[in-house]
Amino acid sequence: MSEVVIDVRNVKKMFRVYRDRGNTLKDRILFAGRRKYEEHWVLNGVSFEVKRGEAVGLIGQNGCGKSTTLKMLTKILYPDEGTIEMKGRVSSLIELGAGFHPDLSGRENIYTNASIFGLSRKEIDERLEDIIAFSELEAFIDDPVRTYSSGMYMRLAFAVAINVDADILLIDEILAVGDAAFQAKCFRKLQEIKGRGTTIVIVSHAMSQLELICDRSIWIADGLVRMDGKPRDVHPRYMEWMSRKTQQEEKKEDERENGEVSETDNEGNLKRWGSGEARMTGVKVIGADGTEKTDFSPWDPFTIHIDYTAQKPLEDAVIGLAIYRSDGTLVYGTNTLIDTSSPVTLQTSGTVDLKIDGLSAANGSYSIDLAIHRPDGFNYDFWRDICTIQIADKVQTPGEIALSHQWDIH
Repeated sequence: MSEVVIDVRNVKKMFRVYRDRGNTLKDRILFAGRRKYEEHWVLNGVSFEVKRGEAVGLIGQNGCGKSTTLKMLTKILYPDEGTIEMKGRVSSLIELGAGFHPDLSGRENIYTNASIFGLSRKEIDERLEDIIAFSELEAFIDDPVRTYSSGMYMRLAFAVAINVDADILLIDEILAVGDAAFQAKCFRKLQEIKGRGTTIVIVSHAMSQLELICDRSIWIADGLVRMDGKPRDVHPRYMEWMSRKTQQEEKKEDERENGEVSETDNEGNLKRWGSGEARMTGVKVIGADGTEKTDFSPWDPFTIHIDYTAQKPLEDAVIGLAIYRSDGTLVYGTNTLIDTSSPVTLQTSGTVDLKIDGLSAANGSYSIDLAIHRPDGFNYDFWRDICTIQIADKVQTPGEIALSHQWDIH
């Protein structure tokens, strides 16, 4: 079994919300005994484990305690009850520019920030050029960081954090900042870091991004872990819950006017959701002969053809794909932002073709999810289980994947 590197046990956290805060020091001293407050328990007994090399997403509505949980993992905050155990060097991206001094240059802040993460001067010297190159701030690296934009802050902070060679990387929504090209670069780097065995915990509202990188999603609601499992199982439940909550707070007529997408399957599970600003109107899987089909060998090329409409031209669209095995395991995922480092433009109507050389997977049934979303993960239209394909070869090769091969015996 993999080693547990993050162990959160029955953690509770309370904040005091004062009703009559003093405006001056004199007020606070003279009326200290009269200050009234309410106790707000953000977390009421959260427990979970993360194993070495896992990537875990923390999700939930604003104020549910997911960012508070991450801050306790970094020891910025401490639990009022319960325990948290961490094993290994920790690197974090919790708040934009945290640890940066505004009057120091970018180069000087690299040394300061990296030393906070535990790197020696020699280690920072060895990584300095890689950090600067990744941040793409060569022309500004000796300027004071107070002259940086928020996107430049993020570039520098992320470049330092991912070059620490940490055992555990903690990220809180910071990837929503910056231009689309750098977001795609960061996302590819996270996949590379994960491949090297680094444990990653991410707080994000971008469900589609989490599904491509996370092994698990932990949904926090009402101060407790509401659900813990594979993202593809947890996210529809969370979105269904949020949809019901929204319907209780808003009039259905307003929802219809906004064109929101919300569809469920026969069992009441949320199958499709999004703002409706763009919608997929039809999806077909087409074989090499140009006909629509669903049965392929592992080496047969096929094309996923998508028809779409949009309320107006969209210049910030991302088209995403995820292929799942029948047991819910993510087999493959990508999107246009990862592949091209920039959003695509959608007209008021059009088509998208994704050509795939072949799904080199074991015999079985594979379902496909498709999404149209913004670079920050906000969904225009997310369609789960939009279609299913069957993979089968003649010899029923055992294993998880199919490899093209030949024997040469002398």
